[in-house]
Amino acid sequence: MEFNMKEGGFSASLPYGQLEVSGNEEFGFRPYQLMVSSIAVCSGGVLRKILEKQRVDFKDISIKADVKRIEEEANRIKKISLHFTITGENLKEEKIQKAMELTRKNCSMVQSVIGSIEVEETFELQS
Repeated sequence: MEFNMKEGGFSASLPYGQLEVSGNEEFGFRPYQLMVSSIAVCSGGVLRKILEKQRVDFKDISIKADVKRIEEEANRIKKISLHFTITGENLKEEKIQKAMELTRKNCSMVQSVIGSIEVEETFELQS
């Protein structure tokens, strides 16, 4: 990836399209938003694959991410809480819990921040 400076931030041309990044939301995505998005979406994608392999009949997965930052330490991310809402019929809590554990072990973004950012995952089931 190559990032080029422009007014208000940096941009990169990637295979999917142009990525605009800036500390100011008027000019692009903020770096912490991209970090949280990477962790949330990586986890969601891994969970989706695991549930599909286990032949769990689910219709949807949504993820709510809450972020705690430490202003006194360069406003770094301290904790990301991910809450998954999994929609489907006859979902078994025990099976989903095991899938969540596998998700944590296999999400490259979560594994990349272990020791520096606390990542907490919770879930609820809806029919």
